[in-house]
Amino acid sequence: MTIHKEGRLLLLVSLIVLVLLNVAIAYFFPERTVLQMVVVIASALLYLLILQFFRNPKIVVDQNETQILAPADGKVVVIEEAEEKEYFQERRMQVSIFMSPINVHVNRNPASGLVKYFKYHAGQYLVAWHPKSSTDNERTTMVLQLQNGLEILVRQIAGAMARRIKWYVGEGDKVRQGEEFGFIKFGSRVDLYLPLNAEVKVNIGDKTKAGRTIVAELPPN
Repeated sequence: MTIHKEGRLLLLVSLIVLVLLNVAIAYFFPERTVLQMVVVIASALLYLLILQFFRNPKIVVDQNETQILAPADGKVVVIEEAEEKEYFQERRMQVSIFMSPINVHVNRNPASGLVKYFKYHAGQYLVAWHPKSSTDNERTTMVLQLQNGLEILVRQIAGAMARRIKWYVGEGDKVRQGEEFGFIKFGSRVDLYLPLNAEVKVNIGDKTKAGRTIVAELPPN
């Protein structure tokens, strides 16, 4: 387990602020030992909470061209046919994974391929399960063209708490299944848009692990 690069500066600043706070409490209230202890415990719990947001576990990915792996740790909240209006302009099978604040926040490529399309959209910060969050919230859209020619869409969506999306890919990049393509701070949602004849392997409420959980099997090309 390592700490993700997105959290290192925040963790350093948080540590400095919390240390200074505890020093100040001890200096100005030297006889308030109960207060000092409460602040120490609260500071430690807060720092551990922030620390767990930026966990970056090392994983081993079993590469498979016929499988779509989960792009995020979280819980499956949507499995349905939906109209994808930004790129495909047609109905696709949508699978959505909600990332809570306690999940690992790293986003991983669900398949290997070529980044055919990538776009960042500024937007609102509705709660991630809101029906309009996938079209109105801050988000990114990435389309991967797989080796067999099929295309899938992956969308990062910021939520009420997640006020910053990071991505590490651009159009024309070749990506590998299971490798990082982005990060969403403090939880949110990731949507997959797959071919309608893809065989979905998860159910509503299932817990997923990025780069390890098989979300769907692709049809033969």
